[in-house]
Amino acid sequence: AGFFVDIEIQHPLLMIFFLILTSITFSLFGFIVGLYADGFEGLQIIPILVITPLTFLGGSFYSISMLPEFWQNVSLLNPVLYLISGFRYSFYEVSDVSLITSIITIFTILIGCILFISYTFIKGYKIKD
Repeated sequence: AGFFVDIEIQHPLLMIFFLILTSITFSLFGFIVGLYADGFEGLQIIPILVITPLTFLGGSFYSISMLPEFWQNVSLLNPVLYLISGFRYSFYEVSDVSLITSIITIFTILIGCILFISYTFIKGYKIKD
């Protein structure tokens, strides 16, 4: 994008932090989907029906402050909003939610994925005798 637009990253270390945190979280979520999918069709359902709409509705193309108050409150339930808001802050020092809230939310989702995968392994889901 630097070829078309002059981009200056305000907080490069914070951007790398969010990049790594988001990558690990989405990787673990993909691992969970892969564990429970019965075939290739099952692998595609979650990204198509869940992740893509959450991304488009998470404020990636607009600020949620442009929405009516009811839809702003609904948008706060979208976990992708916190990922996008964290990246937006690292680039422009502007965000829809506070930076601390974004970090706590992403860490909560990350820890939830780790705990869910640990529980699945402890129970031995789909392990053949």
